[in-house]
Formats: sequence, C-alpha cells, structure tokens
Amino acid sequence: MNGCQLTFFTERNRRHGHQTVCEWLLHEARTLGIRGASVVSCAQGVGHAGAHHAAHALSLADQPQQVILATTDDEADRLLDIVRAANVHVFYMRMPVEFGWIGGDAVASTEKHHGLFRRHGS
Repeated sequence: MNGCQLTFFTERNRRHGHQTVCEWLLHEARTLGIRGASVVSCAQGVGHAGAHHAAHALSLADQPQQVILATTDDEADRLLDIVRAANVHVFYMRMPVEFGWIGGDAVASTEKHHGLFRRHGS
C-alpha cells in the first residue's frame, strides 16, 4: 500500500490541555482509526530555534520524542487538519512511503484476540 509516514517531533513535557502532546496525538490518531504508531524517546536533539533538548538523569521533562505513524494520504490529511484546528504547536515531517505486512496472515493476526475461536496452524 502507498501512503505516507507522518513524524511529529515534541518533548516529553509539552502539553496540549491536560494531556502531553504525544498522548494527544496518539488519541487523535486512534480516533481516526489509524492503527499503528510508534513513540520514540530520544537521548537529545536540537529544536527549530537552536535550543538543545536532552534527557537528564534527574529529569526527563525536556526529553525529545517522535511520534511516527504510517498512514494513507487521506488519514494524514485528516490528522494534520485536526492538529491545525487545535492550534497545537508541533513540528512534523510527511514523507511518501510504501507499507504493508510481510509474512503471516492478516486475518490470523486479528483472530488472536478471540481466544477459543482462533484457528491454529493457518
């Protein structure tokens, strides 16, 4: 499948309302039905204004984080519209990608949540 990778860059302490920006982005993605996201906590980074951000032994508040999503173009457009409408100040990158599953069976991966009704060996 073709779509895009959306990567949002934030810090652990950045908030939108009562949630961190990271939590808020994940919630909005889930609400849209985007089914995969990874949060990467980074050791350090340099922000758009040139400020150095890093995790420190006594405080992780300034630790850089990335929220990475593989989406269809329509999902990416809708998520970016939500971020804009909420006026969340966050840097992002959008890149075209090809994504999909290798190995296994997509039906089998969804059946794993049905316990007794799961088919074995297929």
